[in-house]
Amino acid sequence: MSRPLLAAITGIVAAATGIAVAELSAAATRPPAAPLVAVGGAVIDATPAAVKEFAVRELGTADKPVLLAGIAVVLAFVAAQIGVAAARWRAAAPAGALLLGAIGAAAALSRPASIPADALPSLLGAAIAGAILWWLNSPARPSDRPARPSDRPARPNDHPARSSDHPARPRKEAETGGAAGPGVPERGRRRILQLAALAASAAAAQAAGMTLTSRRERTASRSREAIRLPAATDPAQPLPRGAAADFTTANDAFYRVDTALTVPRVDPDRWRLRIHGMVDREIELSLDDLLRRPLTERDITLNCVSNEVGGPYIGTARWLGIPLATVLREAGIRAGADQIVARSVEGMTIGTPLVTALDGRDTLLAVGMNGEPLPHEHGFPVRMITPGLYGYAGACKWLTAIELTTFDRFDAYWVERGWSAQGTVKTASRIDRPKPFARVAAGPVTVAGVAWAQRRGIAAVEISVDGGPWNAAELLPTASVDTWVQWRYSWRASPGPHSLAVRATDGDGVVQPAERVTPYPDGATGRHTVTVTAG
Repeated sequence: MSRPLLAAITGIVAAATGIAVAELSAAATRPPAAPLVAVGGAVIDATPAAVKEFAVRELGTADKPVLLAGIAVVLAFVAAQIGVAAARWRAAAPAGALLLGAIGAAAALSRPASIPADALPSLLGAAIAGAILWWLNSPARPSDRPARPSDRPARPNDHPARSSDHPARPRKEAETGGAAGPGVPERGRRRILQLAALAASAAAAQAAGMTLTSRRERTASRSREAIRLPAATDPAQPLPRGAAADFTTANDAFYRVDTALTVPRVDPDRWRLRIHGMVDREIELSLDDLLRRPLTERDITLNCVSNEVGGPYIGTARWLGIPLATVLREAGIRAGADQIVARSVEGMTIGTPLVTALDGRDTLLAVGMNGEPLPHEHGFPVRMITPGLYGYAGACKWLTAIELTTFDRFDAYWVERGWSAQGTVKTASRIDRPKPFARVAAGPVTVAGVAWAQRRGIAAVEISVDGGPWNAAELLPTASVDTWVQWRYSWRASPGPHSLAVRATDGDGVVQPAERVTPYPDGATGRHTVTVTAG
């Protein structure tokens, strides 16, 4: 193995060992302080909106694993360079480790919900990685160097070579460290054994950290499963006769878009919700406090502003919760307040117009989803749901605080990054069947999908075939203006390729625009079109 390659591997193994110890330390104390997660969060915060939209569009729910894998690759490359540098200049070991540790510590402290101690795992890992690299690059001992003929003491029978002796042969002993050696100097063999031991130690530390994380997740799951949701005082109406069987989206099929690289596991017994800011009196509520209040149950469609035309980030669930208006009025709303800032346990801020909690719509502090406590991925133990707003403007997950303020005083996370402060859902529609590029039998074909314009409702859906006239589709019964509408259209397909387009008209009589606009900064517009072949 060449010296530069061995040095690069040394740097990678040293860094991996340090990170494994840092991750174990974070798992045992403060999981959000884990270096990889902290750096990943900082990268997400610094990523331009266009790049984020590209990642969501192209990678979907795989965006977070891809990000973490990319960070690991970059880290391995940098660690390899530090290893090569340390082999030539030993002081590069602590210098390089300190640089990586400082990056991890700074990333951990940059998180909105950080505390000073969050820097410690990264610094601990850096100290260990630097010490390992310093130790492995200690000066060679005499016994580590290959033996040379001049190193051997003279023996009585040794004689100078005469011209009549056999021609001199290459001294392989000097090149290989001994005629009986395997071809690797003793120092190199020792280094490989040391690296193997360190790699095993790193794997053990990583396994221990994963065990702690798994144990914490099991405990959190048991705590969630132990919760018994009371029956709603104001239950949702049964779905109307004729509604499709898939009107409601199952919890495990409901889309998830957020910036959390690891799903927060909140202890419901220790969880508290603080209501503060421009209020007459601050309120702090436990989960039990909320569950003892009258609960409201509603069918509400939630969708993400990142949804492209025809995109998948939308779903309908039956939510159970406490009307936010009652809690805010109990705290006393001061004159001039116009924004609700909801804060998540990991520090995310969501800004919501105050009027949307007071104008009669069913804005909820949701505790249940489709008949069970909120899943961890969807905000357990409490999240906000605001009908008519995209999730980034009214659906904070893992909720821990609500502050009343003004839009002039504070920009929430997404608004800081250029997204609209209001987040009103735009009228949209989607073709779900047939799928794009599907082959269908010539003759009668059912075209079906969904349309939505929460708070306004859907008045009509129309289909155009091959750019022809718009024809009315049948609207299936729906729950309310706060849910999507399912529709279907009977089309007689002639053989050959065809283009199907859909448009919706909302309850205000406004037709869905044809112009294609990207999701940034306030939601996509355009008409969903699919191409199919009949034959």
